Amino acid sequence: MASSSASANRFVIRAPSSPSEWEAYYALRYRILRQPWDQPPGSERDELEPIACHRAAIEQSTGRIVGCGRIHRRDDGTAQIRYMAVEEGYRNLGIGSLLLESLEEWAVEQGISTIVLYARRPAAAFYTRHGYRIIAPAHTLFGAIEHVLMQKP
Repeated sequence: MASSSASANRFVIRAPSSPSEWEAYYALRYRILRQPWDQPPGSERDELEPIACHRAAIEQSTGRIVGCGRIHRRDDGTAQIRYMAVEEGYRNLGIGSLLLESLEEWAVEQGISTIVLYARRPAAAFYTRHGYRIIAPAHTLFGAIEHVLMQKP
């Protein structure tokens, strides 16, 4: 895919590695996934942060974090992806695909056989293109954001 290839040269995908990168990582998650629904700062984190695998898309020329995603183990054979987000002006450049591929690589390295996620309805097509399938309707977050449960072996 041409955009993914171009993005791979423009962005590096890795875990945040300094206090300022972690701060920018969580700020992006909050700004995109919680703030628009008037959720309080801190709501972009949960108790699994210390044991999860985190990935940030970092623009190589600026060092700016422009995308994020997280995966954590649910049980011996299953992991869950959460908190996927890409900065507004950086969407449709292949960053989400790069983040997803990196999280999936971690799952394979860990011996995970199934990945699940709860996708916002508008994002379901993105995950479908990456081999996930809708299993069931899921919750409605903040009374406004419909989700579907998706899965990929």
